[in-house]
Amino acid sequence: SASTTFWVLRLLPRNVRSLATSSGNQRVEACHQHHEAYGYFLLIQTRWQDNDQYGRGNSAVYYSYLDTMINPYPMRYCGLKTGLLMSPMVGFIVTNQCTFHSPVGFPQIAVAVLVMEKVGHSSVHYRLALFPPTPTKEPPSIDLRHLSDGFFFGHPKLAQFATLACTTGSSVHVFVNPAISKPVGLPEDFRWGFLWLMSPAPV
Repeated sequence: SASTTFWVLRLLPRNVRSLATSSGNQRVEACHQHHEAYGYFLLIQTRWQDNDQYGRGNSAVYYSYLDTMINPYPMRYCGLKTGLLMSPMVGFIVTNQCTFHSPVGFPQIAVAVLVMEKVGHSSVHYRLALFPPTPTKEPPSIDLRHLSDGFFFGHPKLAQFATLACTTGSSVHVFVNPAISKPVGLPEDFRWGFLWLMSPAPV
């Protein structure tokens, strides 16, 4: 049980506890590098300006890719309005994190992926990743709907992308009332839209 594991770790020497915790974190991170850990997928077209002098994506652009990934789902499937004058609620990113495993760069079409880790009263915790295309002569085929609406786990298009993520990360959205800049509770339709993506969803 979790409580037994906690006390066993407490009784171990500090350096052994650190190794055990590190090993557990590595296993969790390894799980996050696979398609099966995610529910929503969105194609990302890399750009010439994304490349650094080494011919691969600059570190900063990975955050841009993941930020691009976060917003379409609440806009398309939860009804989020992004204009400050149109919406009684807007989402602000308050924290994010990236772990880099391998590079992507221009010209490539990658797929960014998303799943919910936690849905709070006014905040949503996302887990994210980026998968490069499989190394073939032909780039992934493009359906414009997949650039705007995305698709869900189980879609055959996933076969066109690597099975291991090149980047994994996390981010937290806090939803606020723009008139007073205070956190606001998620409406029920928003909440259900987010909760539906707490685990990988079928097509």
